[in-house]
Amino acid sequence: MSTLWRRLRQKLVTDSLWQIPLQLCIYIGLYLLAGLLVNLFHLPLPANIIGLGILLLLIILRIVPVKWIRAGGNWLLAEMLLFFVPAVVAVVNYGPLLRSEGWKILAVIGLSTIMVLAATGFVVERVFRYEMAKAQRKLGANDK
Repeated sequence: MSTLWRRLRQKLVTDSLWQIPLQLCIYIGLYLLAGLLVNLFHLPLPANIIGLGILLLLIILRIVPVKWIRAGGNWLLAEMLLFFVPAVVAVVNYGPLLRSEGWKILAVIGLSTIMVLAATGFVVERVFRYEMAKAQRKLGANDK
């Protein structure tokens, strides 16, 4: 029974016909699980962020090998344009609004992007300095 299960699992993981649909089922299952967790614990984050966190944790703990989800992730990235078509349609439908208020919208987007980049750079710099100081203290403690 064990060898039959191994052969079936190997075929499902490597067979190109079933590989992407099964991997998408993994993503969907994690999203649904994360949605339940968000509702159950009243978490302030959306389910997709929680689901990606769970997936990252599963990969780090080596519970889910990357090869089990790589093809599905690559397919989703390849089809990402499909997910942005509604945004393009919205731009086309709201042309007059964009012509009259577009500069304000672009200013808000540009300013918020700069603020996020600056905050990220600040945090990365602080963490880097902290890690360097920590390493220096560790080296100093080892020299004594």
